[in-house]
Amino acid sequence: MSETPAPLIFLIAGEHSGDALGAKVIAGLKQATGGHVRIAGIGGAEMAAQGLQSLFPMRELAIMGLLEVIPHIPRVLRRIDQTVKTIEEMRPDAVLTIDAPGFCFRVAKKLKGKGIPLVHLVAPTVWAWKPKRAEKIAKFLDHLLVILPFEPPYFTKHGLDTSYVGHPVVENSAGDGAAFRARHGIPPQETVLAVLPGSRGGEIDRLLPPFGEAVARLAGRHPGLRIALPAVDTLRDQIAETVRGWPVPVTLCDGATEKADLFAAANLALSAAGTAVLELVLAGVPTVAAYKVNPLSYRIARRLVSLKRYTLPNILLDGDIVPELIQEDCTADRLEAALERLLTDATARSRQVEAGVHLKELLGGNGPAPSQRIAEKLLAIAGEYAKSRT
Repeated sequence: MSETPAPLIFLIAGEHSGDALGAKVIAGLKQATGGHVRIAGIGGAEMAAQGLQSLFPMRELAIMGLLEVIPHIPRVLRRIDQTVKTIEEMRPDAVLTIDAPGFCFRVAKKLKGKGIPLVHLVAPTVWAWKPKRAEKIAKFLDHLLVILPFEPPYFTKHGLDTSYVGHPVVENSAGDGAAFRARHGIPPQETVLAVLPGSRGGEIDRLLPPFGEAVARLAGRHPGLRIALPAVDTLRDQIAETVRGWPVPVTLCDGATEKADLFAAANLALSAAGTAVLELVLAGVPTVAAYKVNPLSYRIARRLVSLKRYTLPNILLDGDIVPELIQEDCTADRLEAALERLLTDATARSRQVEAGVHLKELLGGNGPAPSQRIAEKLLAIAGEYAKSRT
């Protein structure tokens, strides 16, 4: 008897957070199959470390904002067609698209009806804005994997098979803070402020200047302050140039390999609102969240968004756990004040630490690893497809 062919899974990630999720999924697939799996698709450095040879550089898709994307539309459309053609030629046993709906959903729509199972990981935030999207995506996806416990009903009511798999960030390993400090020459007594301005060039341009002003003001009262800033290779030069004039020591570290160690070394953090805020709170790092986009993009988004809070810790726990300084509130004065409170108020710090413990339980941290659940679901879907072809 001939050996059963290894299932072929095509994964698509369109930005850094999706790349991190994709890497966990690939590791889960390898573990579930004993390595008897084939991987193809689009991803970044973390998925490459798991053996993926990306169809094209993922950074071409990492564009943020309603207006910022416009100049890149022709190239993105070409990449969509290239991706669809490749998938049609390869005939994978399942396609897993990860977040980045602007790209991923266009690919899925073009593949609908081609007989290839279409699975998406990370639901669009229909609970925050555009609730009618749930009905629309039910028409072209075969299965949706959601990472927040309250999401399934938004989609199952429209007939879309939906599985809650837990949030992959609960799998993040604990880092070695002492090793990080030793590696970068940071004395144990110095206060480390982790600064995470985002993984896109536009975020660096908008957030690092006010972050820098706030840091400069804090430095006058806290002479032992040290900044540690993770940077992916594609943004390292841009970040280095932006922080060159900051009046405090700045350590640039590897955003792909040193993040866990940085979190373990950090006393507090200033982060772009996004997945990183959840990661920091789960790691027990008291955090201030901030964000700015193009003013017109923001005005348009505000008409569509129905949220009172913006970061997942605050949304999931229905409270103001993490200070959120968004758009007009993202000023040096307010950033400085929020960080000062975390530096001097033990109660504010402990409240966030306690919230992280609760969040981990809420997001599936006490059961099977989310990547294991995702891998098992993907392999089951792929297995049914393989049976249908025989």
